[in-house]
Amino acid sequence: MDSIKSFKGYGKVDEIEQQAFRKRTRRRLIIVIVSSIVLLTVVIGAVAGILIHKRNSSSPSPNSVPTAELTPAASLKALCSVTQYPTSCLSSISSLDTTNTTDPEVLFKLSLHVAINELSKLAADLPARLIAGTNDANLKAALNVCQDLFEDAVDRLNDSISSMEVGQGEKLLTSAKINDLETWLSASITDQETCLDTLQELNSTLVDDVRTAMENSTEFASNSLAIVAKILGLLSNFNIPIHRRRLLGFGGEFPEWVSPGDRRLLEETSTTASATVAKDGSGDYKTITEAVAAVPKKSETRFVIYVKEGNYSENVILDKNKWNVMMYGDGPTKTIVSGNLNFVDGTPTFKTATFAVAGKGFIAKEMGFFNTAGAAKHQAVAFRSGSDLSVLYKCSFNAFQDTLYAHSNRQFYRECDITGTIDFIFGNAAAVFQGCNIQPRQPMSNQFNTITAQGKKDPNQNTGISIQKSSFSPFDNLTAPTYLGRPWKEYSTTVIMQSDIGSFLNPVGWIEWVSKVEPPNTIFYAEYQNTGEGATVDKRVKWAGYKPTLTADEAAKFTVDSFIQGSDWLPQTEVKFDASL
Repeated sequence: MDSIKSFKGYGKVDEIEQQAFRKRTRRRLIIVIVSSIVLLTVVIGAVAGILIHKRNSSSPSPNSVPTAELTPAASLKALCSVTQYPTSCLSSISSLDTTNTTDPEVLFKLSLHVAINELSKLAADLPARLIAGTNDANLKAALNVCQDLFEDAVDRLNDSISSMEVGQGEKLLTSAKINDLETWLSASITDQETCLDTLQELNSTLVDDVRTAMENSTEFASNSLAIVAKILGLLSNFNIPIHRRRLLGFGGEFPEWVSPGDRRLLEETSTTASATVAKDGSGDYKTITEAVAAVPKKSETRFVIYVKEGNYSENVILDKNKWNVMMYGDGPTKTIVSGNLNFVDGTPTFKTATFAVAGKGFIAKEMGFFNTAGAAKHQAVAFRSGSDLSVLYKCSFNAFQDTLYAHSNRQFYRECDITGTIDFIFGNAAAVFQGCNIQPRQPMSNQFNTITAQGKKDPNQNTGISIQKSSFSPFDNLTAPTYLGRPWKEYSTTVIMQSDIGSFLNPVGWIEWVSKVEPPNTIFYAEYQNTGEGATVDKRVKWAGYKPTLTADEAAKFTVDSFIQGSDWLPQTEVKFDASL
């Protein structure tokens, strides 16, 4: 995330054209989908892939393709044709015992098993072997990050496999299920990419070797993700009603995936806590770390921790086994967690976080998260989250470079204060920020500010940064050039909409990752209905991947309702949210 980093390895994948196929097969598809939506979801994508492949190869008209049932080999080939890596998809699944099947659901599950097997081998061998071969403490620390991330990536794939098991009468292909699969597969790819990021920030000579070793595992995960994403897109183009309209729940201020009980916890001024933390000894614990240790593993019920007023100097980690934790304080300027781990002093960026959470369903309210290392220490994260279905409400995040690391999965931030300098909101989560105060501050004399740095690596990941109905204003006497963001990866996605932007912003709005090197046209950067002196788009960048304005339909794709809704989670937290524009 340093300002001198550069893009590497850009590639482009052409969009699959499906219109000719839809015209010829719409009636037949709709009839069969009614009888078996699970089976035909993949078959539609498969047949589309075959027709498109034939058309793009200048073969005879797709009208001549027989409508008879596909053979097992043809089914697999068609399924793999929608992926970025069809050759590895075909060869890896063909090597398994497919029981001579044409069932696309079975083939999709096999693609997941292939990815899990490959990634499990990688996690069991590569980091430990490389750690044993070096005496460099910084490199060992980076490789330990890779070890943790590989294990997390395996878990995400296992979550995907588990979600495929449905009870009798249940439908596999619901909008919530599709969103879950896209999210966890996206996170698995992000985990692996973050390992490379961690090695690259050291300029390690191991980067290329590790990338080569990861080639199969990243391609296999990407193949599974592509199958899910392309199938869903195809069905949506047919206007088949697998999406249900999500209504504003419980007052219409928070997304639906927040339970009624959690909504009450977030809106009530007093909450019954499972554990209380107080520095003066008046609670159950004196440190937050002690309270976190008392949280049951993988609890399906909410565990509430009340942290009384005070400055808690500790680095807190809620690992992937700490599910459904809510932590609340006496206010973001009264209950503060502070640390000073930083990259300059030898900690990988991923590990610098003062507060890090990975377990699903995390909620924080009325708390402050600080990294006090200062601008001279470069990357120094205040808060890092890989928690799926997480909510941060009325919290503050204060640091300089890399303040808030929205690493992966689905995240929602409401009425939060976020302060920093370079790339101070970054990562590859599907993250929506509503009603937040975004506050760039004065960096070092030779630096400029970039508010966001989004890291979407794969075109099928359902990730991005969406900032809606928020305020952009200086934290202090800001004189340094300041931009809304810069594209970190080749499919970076960031949308600023319906927000107030102050006059401090450089009129071009955005800046390249590498000076004067235009980002690829595969990025998606956009603005919509912003106000304020800094919202004028006349002098904005002219990148192919930047849109100075959007239609209402385009902007709606980045609202809570469309972007992070998933599985009815936000209404349960009682956190306010605006589901739509």
